[in-house]
Amino acid sequence: MQPLPAPLTCFKAYDVRGRLDEDLTEANAYRIGRAFADVMGAHRVVIGRDVRPSSEGLANALAEGLMAAGVEVLDLGLSGTEETYFAVSHLEADGGICVTASHNPMEYNGMKMVQSGSAPIGEADGMADIKALAESGAFADAVPGGRRVNMSETRAAYVDCCLSFVSTSALKPLKILVNAGNGAAGPTFDAIAGALAARGVPWEFIRMHHEPDGSFPNGIPNPLLPDNQPPTGEAVRRAGADLAVAWDGDFDRCFFFDHEGTFIPGEYVVGLLAEVFLSKAPGAKIVHDPRIIWSTQDVVERAGGTSIMSQCGHTNIKQVLRDTNAVYGGEMSAHHYFRDFFYCDSGMIPWLLVGELLGRRGCTLKELVAQMAIDFPSSGEINFRVSDASAAIARVEAAYAPHAVSRDQTDGLSLAFPDWRLNLRSSKTEPLLRLNVEARGSAKRVKRAVSDLADLINA
Repeated sequence: MQPLPAPLTCFKAYDVRGRLDEDLTEANAYRIGRAFADVMGAHRVVIGRDVRPSSEGLANALAEGLMAAGVEVLDLGLSGTEETYFAVSHLEADGGICVTASHNPMEYNGMKMVQSGSAPIGEADGMADIKALAESGAFADAVPGGRRVNMSETRAAYVDCCLSFVSTSALKPLKILVNAGNGAAGPTFDAIAGALAARGVPWEFIRMHHEPDGSFPNGIPNPLLPDNQPPTGEAVRRAGADLAVAWDGDFDRCFFFDHEGTFIPGEYVVGLLAEVFLSKAPGAKIVHDPRIIWSTQDVVERAGGTSIMSQCGHTNIKQVLRDTNAVYGGEMSAHHYFRDFFYCDSGMIPWLLVGELLGRRGCTLKELVAQMAIDFPSSGEINFRVSDASAAIARVEAAYAPHAVSRDQTDGLSLAFPDWRLNLRSSKTEPLLRLNVEARGSAKRVKRAVSDLADLINA
């Protein structure tokens, strides 16, 4: 096969992501399949796909590339990324690829990859080699015997795995609104809801935007965007639900709203889940990202656990979990990782755990997070488009670092002061500079710091 006339720009730090017919084409997907098989030495590979109109064609081309290398393709069909992760280990496959652009705009698509054991693939352990081989086209000779097998029945085993994280007999009555955003979450959620009902769990569900529809008639499913949150919040209040759960397109992230329709910032959810696991595994290790840390560290310290900070991004968090055998890891961006889910992230396990915690504590979700929000208010992630991100970070560092009581460069620039803290980092997936600010007990301090930093970043 001839080399590409230009580099494959769809390869990013964590995965494959790009504009359709520009960065990512079906011909490129075929090449990626061939390269994945050769680099990973794969004989059995799981594939899945989200609901986007382009995903089926890309998945078919990917499968053709894999089969040309003699691979047995285990096809989950429409499914979530975490179902691919699960199936790789459950079926003892040599790797897995989910065709998805998650929450990106309609003109995008991509792929998320893992190797055997559902382990992440970073630049140093395969991603760079896959990219280089896909570009060169210098594949090994085609191998006969490749085939494609429908493996949608693995969902039942995946559901059992998710439910193993909670004691279903102890779950108390709840009314939960769920918003699938017309993404891939609906059918998988229905399988979990059916299993809960079969076990006698007294949870009532109200479904919203539930049917998979790749045209996304209610907007791209990205509940982290403030403009996307009001419809879910209003629906919670209308329904009189105890809480709401919303997912992104491939449902590896889930987001929470309390009974008043208020969106729960991701760092407080990390704290809640850290509390759950430390109650079940006293003294365990909890991994978190460096953006907003004080509330999580406070929960972990009070519960007798050990907090470990990791770079952002799924490949980094997963590797730290594996290296430290931490029971749980969380990012404020709503990615939650579990040792007993092959160290992978899941958007279905978190809401089951939060539901269990609500029953155990006998209070509302609003009450669970109220004190954390008072003690450690934060800005949420604020994105800036700047012409020179390095120069903007340097301006902040020059102005603030001399007065900091500590600095950390685990991921970007983190500076801590007696009563507040900042993290400023460049996105690895988008041309953005991301700012997070937190404080001890003063929302006004957060607001003032954000205003001053924004002026400096935009200077």
